[in-house]
This record gives sequence, structure tokens and C-alpha cells, in this order.
Amino acid sequence: MLTKYLNANANVTQPALSDYGPEPNLSNLVTEENTTWINSPALTPAALHGKVVLIDVWTYSCINSLRNLPYVLSWAEKYRDDGLVVIGVHSPEFAFEKDQTNVENAVRDLKITYPVAIDSGYRIWQALNNEYWPADYLVDGKGRIRYHHFGEGDYRESELVLQQLLNENRSTSLGVETVRVRAAGIEAPASEDVESPESYVGYRRAQGFGSPERLAVDAPATYSTPARLPLNRWALGGVWTIGAEAGVLESAPGKAAFRFHSRDLHFVLGPAKNGAPVRFRVTLDGNAPGADHGVDTAPDGTGEIRAPRLYQLIRQSGPVRDRTFEIEFLDPGVRAYDFTFG
Repeated sequence: MLTKYLNANANVTQPALSDYGPEPNLSNLVTEENTTWINSPALTPAALHGKVVLIDVWTYSCINSLRNLPYVLSWAEKYRDDGLVVIGVHSPEFAFEKDQTNVENAVRDLKITYPVAIDSGYRIWQALNNEYWPADYLVDGKGRIRYHHFGEGDYRESELVLQQLLNENRSTSLGVETVRVRAAGIEAPASEDVESPESYVGYRRAQGFGSPERLAVDAPATYSTPARLPLNRWALGGVWTIGAEAGVLESAPGKAAFRFHSRDLHFVLGPAKNGAPVRFRVTLDGNAPGADHGVDTAPDGTGEIRAPRLYQLIRQSGPVRDRTFEIEFLDPGVRAYDFTFG
């Protein structure tokens, strides 16, 4: 749930604007095979003519995209009547994010009502020469890209640029009030004490693997979790097949563990290939998380994986310190992709 506050800034230095060239023709780019729009028919050049456009490149299991989203939603609401058009461009990181139903469910669950282009073929991503999630591009009323921001943060600067571009299209000034966003749950800003890196399970980008066994590629193997993990090392327990993108638990029970330092621990997980849900139990330093449970975990550590997405499993309520996280999967088939922190 978002609570928005206005912050009046009396003496504001406006950011300098650049010209990064014309906006890609979104209508043409997303009419290729296997692309579609959510919440809108394909937006034509005529529909965007004379409009200031915010293009938000995101993907629904990316924690950085999710923490950026409350600001995009706030700007879409605040400046809708001033001529702003917000377009979400969903460019997937993982294969399950290419599934249209998964994206539609995520858009609905996240309460996104502005147009979203499904960019599973990366046509818009490539046209923008983009390399980041999230990435925000601001287009002026003449169809020129005037500003971009990559990653989280600098929200006030981005909004001031947005106001400048809208003022170019108006006879009266919008002023310099900017939104402040108070977001909860997964969308809340990261803490200032994060010492653990994003860590992938799939062998294509896996780092920090701490099981004593060698990681086997595309073949079932039995792994064990050591009695004590060094900081920022992760391990598996049970029989897993590690693919390029994810690890799949072949038989239950199975485990994953991580020695981490941050307020939040997230894990991108998916149910079994046949869609069967997977039950789990989380511990923190060997105990139920209690007040340190995440939004997807009960205080006793239990939960269930029903859809492929990012799960918030830990949010520490007290001081941040080194902790050992462990998740036991009680059913087979879970797909484990990526640890992220906040």
C-alpha cells in the first residue's frame, strides 16, 4: 500500500537535459510475433504525438524493478492529467518471465494500470541499447529521448526532469513539488546495511557456491550443506540438477542455505514443472524466524511456492548482522533461481 506525500522545494536547481535521439517506434517494435500489450491496445505514434512519455524497462521478479515501481506508479497517477504517458516495457530476465500469463498476473497483482508492452523478444530493449533493470527513459513532446536513469534511486532528479518536459508542453508551470513514496513489503527501499551480493543458482552465473561437492552441470547430483558457511557463500542439500538458469530439486526433502548480511533476503523461486505447489520451512540461525519473517513466510517459517516469482523470506526487525538462512523444501520439483538482498 502506497502513501504519497508532497514535498515543496523552494529553491530548486533543475537538472540539465540532453538529447539522446528519437524515441523508438514502439508500435512497430511490439507487433512482432509473440509480443502484445497489457492494459492497452498497441500505442501508435499518433497516440503519443505531443505527449511526454516515461518508458520504464522492468521485469517482474527483479527486486530493483519492484523497488522502483512505487515511484513510477505515483508519477503515472500524479501527472496523468498533465499529459504524461507511462509505458512499462517488460523485458524478461528468466524464461518464466516470457510467459504472457505470468506477466499478466504480475501486472494485476502489482496494481499496474498503465500500458505494458511485453518485450519477450527484446526488440525494445535492443532499440534502446538498454543494459539494465530497471531503466527509465523520458521522451519529450517532440519524440526525443531527453533523459535516462539506470537502476534504483535519484527519484527526485528524475521527477524534476519529468516536470521540465511537461512544462515545455504547458502554458502554466507545474511547480517543483515532488512525490515522496512510503512503500511496504517487497517494494520498500533497501536498507543501508547490505553486504551480500545478488547470487544466482544456475551455473551460467553462479558464484559463491559453498557445498563441499563440485557443482555438476545439467545432471542430478547429491549436495550437502556444511555445518558453517562463510559470509556470502550459499549451499544446497539433497539431490539437485543445476541448469544454466536454475537448480531443480529432484526429490524431497532438499535444502538451500546462505550466510548473509542484510535486512532482507529474497529468493526467486518457482513451483514444480507441472505446476504443483512446493511447501517450505525457513529457519534463521537454526530457529523459526518469528518477527524476522518476510511477507511470504509465516512467523513459524512455513510457506508455499505457487507461482514463479520473487519471494521475500526474511525481513529482520532488529539490527542487521551476519545470519545463516536455511530453507527446507518439503516437496520435489522446486526451481531455485536467484538470491537477492535489501
